[in-house]
Amino acid sequence: MAHSPKPKATGRRRKAGPDPARVEAIFARLAGVMPEPKTELRFQDPYTLVVAVALSAQATDVSVNKATDRLFAVAATPQAMLDLGEEALIPYIASIGLYRTKARNVIAAARMIVNLHGGVVPLNRKDLQALPGVGRKTASVVLNELGIEPAIAVDTHVFRVAHRLGLADAPTADKVEDQLHAVVPPAYLAKAHHWLILHGRYTCVARRPKCETCVIADLCPARALFVGV
Repeated sequence: MAHSPKPKATGRRRKAGPDPARVEAIFARLAGVMPEPKTELRFQDPYTLVVAVALSAQATDVSVNKATDRLFAVAATPQAMLDLGEEALIPYIASIGLYRTKARNVIAAARMIVNLHGGVVPLNRKDLQALPGVGRKTASVVLNELGIEPAIAVDTHVFRVAHRLGLADAPTADKVEDQLHAVVPPAYLAKAHHWLILHGRYTCVARRPKCETCVIADLCPARALFVGV
């Protein structure tokens, strides 16, 4: 009986992932200083959360909250948003980047929610991502915040922190999300998104990370790049 030739060794070794004990320690410490992390976007229910997250693309949570505080006072449901209309919506969100495109998407999404879902936001990934202006990241934020799915939405903060901590090395947000899901301990998965984003927003900032006050500095492979240790 003929045997198939064995594949030749390439000499390449599969790159080992981060040390599980170090990853465990990272999230244990983050949990210690932020036991109940939550989004800093203000919202009232699933619909206002979807709108707020969609508006936050390439904008700060502070700027979005200023806009939505006024907007949600007059249009906090899909039907009310439709009744408001695109042109009347624009003044409420004009201080936010890409406001014209976002206004168009918010109205189109409200129309789809009313016409296809009876005015109720669909809380599953497929239908959420089908809404205009709602991509994978927005859906992940919504599903995670509402406790429906332990998703990890990868924005610029999460992307940066994941790379600095050696939790991921992929070049795209989607691939970093997959890598994080593979290494974050299950016990910490539901809150990992918030810990990473808040850590990146206030401590592991882009230009001059605050390594001197960071609770996980000794666990960070990138620390030497910033403090020369």
